[in-house]
Amino acid sequence: MNEEKKFASVSMTPENPHWEQAVARENMLYDRADDIRSPFMRDYTRVLHSLAYRRMKHKTQVFYDGAGNDHICTRIEHVAHVDSVSHSIAATLGLNEELTRAISIAHDLGHAPFGHKGEKVLSGLSETYLGTPFWHEQHGVYLVDRIELLEDPQKRMRNLNLTYAVRDGIISHCGEVDQNGIHPREEMFDLKEFDSVGKYQASTWEGCVVKLSDKIAYLGRDIEDADRLGYFDTTQLLQLRALARRCKEDAVNTTVITHSMIIDICKCSSIENGLCLSEEMNGILNDIKKFNYENIYRNPRLSYYEKYAELVLTSLFDALTPYYDGMDSLRRLAEKNFHGRRFIREFAEFLAGYCALEETAPDWAYRESRNMDCIKTYGRLETREQYLRAVVDFIAGMTDNYAADAFGQLLQC
Repeated sequence: MNEEKKFASVSMTPENPHWEQAVARENMLYDRADDIRSPFMRDYTRVLHSLAYRRMKHKTQVFYDGAGNDHICTRIEHVAHVDSVSHSIAATLGLNEELTRAISIAHDLGHAPFGHKGEKVLSGLSETYLGTPFWHEQHGVYLVDRIELLEDPQKRMRNLNLTYAVRDGIISHCGEVDQNGIHPREEMFDLKEFDSVGKYQASTWEGCVVKLSDKIAYLGRDIEDADRLGYFDTTQLLQLRALARRCKEDAVNTTVITHSMIIDICKCSSIENGLCLSEEMNGILNDIKKFNYENIYRNPRLSYYEKYAELVLTSLFDALTPYYDGMDSLRRLAEKNFHGRRFIREFAEFLAGYCALEETAPDWAYRESRNMDCIKTYGRLETREQYLRAVVDFIAGMTDNYAADAFGQLLQC
């Protein structure tokens, strides 16, 4: 490649005119005098140490994690692929690698259990009962702002409080919109302006790199998994071989797609034209995506799993909703099912930590919340909507395995 680091002048570094806005946090974080990390690398490690990150290892990417195949991609592995692809692009173009990695590792924290089917189910419930859809990009920012906690040096549980640029990269990462030639938006406005999926581009070039890398990372790996599970017949395998030849390779897999696309993006992109693929490579990418939708994502074999996901999540929602009674909801949950069904007890404990407890609250609720110095997201449960929001948030945080086990608890007499 003749021209290296060609995006260095727009990299999100202290020399960038938007640096102070990019590294801004809504609240002050504690400092260490000997800390060697940049603000973005600090975000990276805060996400890495979080429980929400760990739970991604048991959340569906496309194929159900509970199927018992150790070689099928889960959400956490997909995040690692995006990290790898985006880091390679950012390093070659001269963008901020630490910001790119922080967005990559955090971008899918907002996913529900059971993949996009789980997201669709929760969105339907949220629209019906809360009047607003659930989409994982928005929920990801909501989660890192108001739900996910990390222990500080004084053993206080505090909100993650990530930088603006990382939060912005999370909510703007949707890679489902087919677009070639991505430029960042000019304004770093309040992220509440994002009221629909893909409405705005990221405000940094690094965020745009992650958005493009997201699509590149999942297409090849989904093909590998589908092939491993026997989804393709001879005709479909021949179609894949033809796509491979267009990439001048013998196979369409993660290695072929990521290598071909990374090299092409680094070669064709410019500050003037944006992050882009060549016309030929963009056509190949779209044809691979079309193949995946026709032969994987809409495959009838997935319909049974989708029905199961809907049954499980809807049943859990229905099981938790009857207990609303203002701040007495905590007491009702404890009295009715505290010992009978573990997941209901754990929901009560979750709820207690994010409520502004009154003096009449049960002792166990105070024990759960005593070290939680965080935003009290659900206030004093003044409205049923606050309670139902907590139910949606609790279910969204579940792994596939936890949700399946909780559903099993409902079957016990």
